[in-house]
Amino acid sequence: MNELEEVMAQHTERLIRLAFYYVKDLQGAEDIVQDVFIKFYDNQQNYEERGELKAYLSKLVINKSKDYLRSWTYRKIQVQQKIFAKQAVIRRDMLVQQDEQTIIENAILALPLKQREVLIYFYFEEMPVVEIAQLLNIPESTVKTRLRRGRELLKPKLEHIEWEVLLHE
Repeated sequence: MNELEEVMAQHTERLIRLAFYYVKDLQGAEDIVQDVFIKFYDNQQNYEERGELKAYLSKLVINKSKDYLRSWTYRKIQVQQKIFAKQAVIRRDMLVQQDEQTIIENAILALPLKQREVLIYFYFEEMPVVEIAQLLNIPESTVKTRLRRGRELLKPKLEHIEWEVLLHE
């Protein structure tokens, strides 16, 4: 039990952030990570230390996030948000909204999933192309293409921001 608490303390924040990048909902991301830890706890005896635990948990979160995006619950929530969006009052702190990092993250979150996930792994998780390709089970050339297309999609959205990633293209 102490070992599980250590694993949770070490990985929870990163996994919630990872799930959030997929589902764009903090509560949904927290639920996904909680489900992953429950699954990990129940099947802990089946886990073989062939690789890194960080990668294993990340893969579980990715799969669970993708399952969530395909679920009826998610689609129902999306429809409800579109219907009631005009009634919702969004209160945002102006300082946070003006923060460049927040603007960059929002621009990335607006990208299609295929470009979004490789950009997140490459720039925020600082994973090399080879690891991203292994994690997503796609060729390295596909990762590079998605990175290039993602940057191209971000350029017009972030023209006024000096993000070094876009400046060196």
